[in-house]
Amino acid sequence: MAIRKIITIGDEKLRKVAKPVTKFNARLQTFLDDLVDTMRENNGAGLAAPQVGVLKRCCVVEVDDQLFQLVNPEIIAREGEQAGSEGCLSVPERMGFVKRPMKVMVKAQNGKGEEIVVTGEGLCARALCHEIDHLNGVLYVDIMDHEIFQEDLEDDDDLEQDQL
Repeated sequence: MAIRKIITIGDEKLRKVAKPVTKFNARLQTFLDDLVDTMRENNGAGLAAPQVGVLKRCCVVEVDDQLFQLVNPEIIAREGEQAGSEGCLSVPERMGFVKRPMKVMVKAQNGKGEEIVVTGEGLCARALCHEIDHLNGVLYVDIMDHEIFQEDLEDDDDLEQDQL
């Protein structure tokens, strides 16, 4: 597999709506595997295709040893609310305080085109929402309540940064 270059805030591809995937083949599966390798290499909890400059509706999420490779994902149910710090591999060295659902259900396809439904709670729900936002050209900085600065972290040991 290959490690892809992650593009950062300011690149116009991060602001575009990704196109649905219609071809399910070995090339798509290789791309999904590349996303996983790139996410892991950069210590992320998720990565979306636009973050590597590919405007296709694909993302990967890995939380608590659960790996999801999602094609054409859409959130079909939300429940509860959580709020906390969030970071992003495409927005390096920044963090924000973001509200997300506590639980989400996502309908998607796998790399073979088979329909799957995944449910995520807590950090997994946050990561799923974050990556699906990327597919719609939305970054966490667009929806955060406020930015979190390094000195805030030093003052509050309870805050943890989740790099999505």
